Amino acid sequence: MPRLDVTGATSVVTGAAAGMGAEVARRLAAGGARLALVDRDAAGLAAVSASLPGTGHTTHVVDLSDDAAVTAAAADITASHPHVQTLITCAGSSMLGSIDQLTMAEMRWLMDVNLWGTVNITQALLPALRRAPAAHITHLVSIYGLAAPAGRIPYAMSKYAVRGFTEALRHELEGSTVTVGAVYPAGVKTGIILRGRYAAAIDPAVADRAAQAQARMYHTEPADAAAKIVDATIRRRARTMIGREARLVDVLTRITPTRYWAAMRRPLRDAIDTTTPVGGAAE
Repeated sequence: MPRLDVTGATSVVTGAAAGMGAEVARRLAAGGARLALVDRDAAGLAAVSASLPGTGHTTHVVDLSDDAAVTAAAADITASHPHVQTLITCAGSSMLGSIDQLTMAEMRWLMDVNLWGTVNITQALLPALRRAPAAHITHLVSIYGLAAPAGRIPYAMSKYAVRGFTEALRHELEGSTVTVGAVYPAGVKTGIILRGRYAAAIDPAVADRAAQAQARMYHTEPADAAAKIVDATIRRRARTMIGREARLVDVLTRITPTRYWAAMRRPLRDAIDTTTPVGGAAE
């Protein structure tokens, strides 16, 4: 399969105002790509856009869970960029809490952001991608799209669903000019867990403790992850692991698909504890 040449072509990056999305945008722009940057954060998008080399970059402030807004944004993108070559979906959030602490509304909110936001923008831009001689879609999944830990039900649900969507879409587009790939990052230091939401039933101090414990497990720098994401996109790879933990969990879930939690439980103990009061016995 031929590699993509991003020079002069347009890459659409969601979640581009911060974290991996911003680093992916910088990496692509350094390679000569034109960028259509998508996020809810107008100020963040403007700052990232101003930092990019090259010209012709555009910003699109949109809530990806809003169907009408996504349709309008896709129209704006294709009007400004006649040669859309890649779509990289980095937008997402997190949610802490056990099934007893979470409400249906809280779980639906995360599914809207992580799953339907990904589906929305992909479906809206697919006609433009099909017009390219060769194009690629990269969806960021997660290590939790390989293994589902306790205390992360809505996040795991959303990421397993994104994984399923990505694989089914790849099969639907087989033989076309558009290829589709999934990236499974583990432990990237973007701060997503610290900026993410938690169930309203959780004591904020307890939620912060759990989020900090999870953040301490992250080791990969966003710029390093972005380099791998861009490389996977250019090479049109179907499946890419980022981080040693992702590779280990991938192997673990293949070897023991019903018992992998026994190996994961202890390392994640503090990160999934959303019940013990701060200063309590679990600390």
